[in-house]
Amino acid sequence: MSAGAGLAAMPATPPVPRIALTGGIGSGKSTLARMLAARGAGLIDADAIAHEITAVGGAAIGPIRARFGASFIDGDGALDRARMRAHVFGDERQRQALEAVLHPLIRAQTELRAAALACTVPYLLFDIPLLAEAPGTERRFDRVLVIDCPADVQVARVLQRGSMTREQVEAVLAAQASRESRLAIADDVQFNDAGLDQLERAAARLHERYRALRGAPSTV
Repeated sequence: MSAGAGLAAMPATPPVPRIALTGGIGSGKSTLARMLAARGAGLIDADAIAHEITAVGGAAIGPIRARFGASFIDGDGALDRARMRAHVFGDERQRQALEAVLHPLIRAQTELRAAALACTVPYLLFDIPLLAEAPGTERRFDRVLVIDCPADVQVARVLQRGSMTREQVEAVLAAQASRESRLAIADDVQFNDAGLDQLERAAARLHERYRALRGAPSTV
């Protein structure tokens, strides 16, 4: 048998599954992401990347200064988040201008990290809070996992953190995609209105489901 024929006969390794996880503020998305990562998922956190590229020396600082002005950069050289939030809140044109700066940079970093992790994990988990706010983005993934709960539960959870007022939480909820919009793009839905024990059990089931997409043997 020729070397070429031998190589052709070798079974191909299935591509690593790409799972997008999304959910509204206070839904428990980040908690579920950590649970899946602890079981072996390759976690890529879009929010963490956004913070990195808008920190001191980050790739977005120059483009933000050029587009919005130096007043949106704080004294240390990072994005002045409070000022930018006030500037774009309720102004669709300014919000889109900011997204035009950030989203290509976030996506590029996301794909670099995905490529680095792909050969070491059973599946990639992309934690993307605003997936439903960017129609069509879900087509980049094999499955979309939405974590869902009633709005009053979301508000109560965020208020327990003590970092936002009720008015601020409700304003964020109003600005985010609706529950219906998120559920419309979901392949899998995890309802999260109970405690951490229930979510841990759900994480175990989801982990095995996504491992199986690549043909990995089950551990249960």
